[in-house]
Amino acid sequence: MIRIAVQAKGRLNEDSIKLLNDSGIQVDDSKRKLLSKSNNFPVEILYLRDDDIPQAVANGIADIGIVGLNEVKEKGFKVKRLFDLGFSKCRLSLAVPKSINYTGLKYFNNKKVATSYPKILKEFFRKSKIKAKIESIAGSVEIAPSIGMTDAIFDIVSSGGTLVSNGLVEVEKVFYSEAVLIATPELGKEKMAVINQMIFRFNAVKMSRGKKYVLVNVPNNKIAAALKIIPCLKSPTLLPLADKNWSAIHAVVDEDLIWEKVEQLKEIGAEDILVLNMEQMIL
Repeated sequence: MIRIAVQAKGRLNEDSIKLLNDSGIQVDDSKRKLLSKSNNFPVEILYLRDDDIPQAVANGIADIGIVGLNEVKEKGFKVKRLFDLGFSKCRLSLAVPKSINYTGLKYFNNKKVATSYPKILKEFFRKSKIKAKIESIAGSVEIAPSIGMTDAIFDIVSSGGTLVSNGLVEVEKVFYSEAVLIATPELGKEKMAVINQMIFRFNAVKMSRGKKYVLVNVPNNKIAAALKIIPCLKSPTLLPLADKNWSAIHAVVDEDLIWEKVEQLKEIGAEDILVLNMEQMIL
């Protein structure tokens, strides 16, 4: 049995539980429980605050954890980064009031900057040879400049909407983050075997995200043209149809390109195009 720590609530909790379920690991996602077990996989789930997960994994309270890379970097505990999960992507950025005529990093010399990530910011300023005063704030960092507490902020940015609503503008992108799978440094072979099985499943789910499975019937004399439109992963999958002049092609296409590809296929005479959702992709 292995123990995995996940965020107790919020978007990262939802994404983590979805990943487990999509990987065939059934989880009792009860918000009232600290600890729950899967009924079809040797894993139990420990629900914690996101900033407590690196320490819990480093100390062996949990064998592995799903947490933002920003928390791993900020806390600095000794853990192994096993796998980048590809969701909950964001960045840590410096932002200033939009009224400021920002001309470069030198602006921050002798300025006050509010942040919940003082360690990451301190390292960035040190490397950039900037001398600024860092004010550590637990929450609501974005309001610090408007109330006169600081001159700027260093905080998580995803869409940027929070900055705009607080009269701020992003000026320096410092650290890129996403959800990662981390592990305690010393794990036995048996536990690592189970974890590797999980990573195999996680990767299959990750590979399928943003993809669509396309089945299309094309005239045989248009197969080469069709394959230029929807190139296959390795070798094309071609299936003969009852009509000997036609064949079926199966392919995986990026979701954001699907309509463009379908229109191009129709232009060369393709018919009966099916676009299907994908749950896992195993290479």
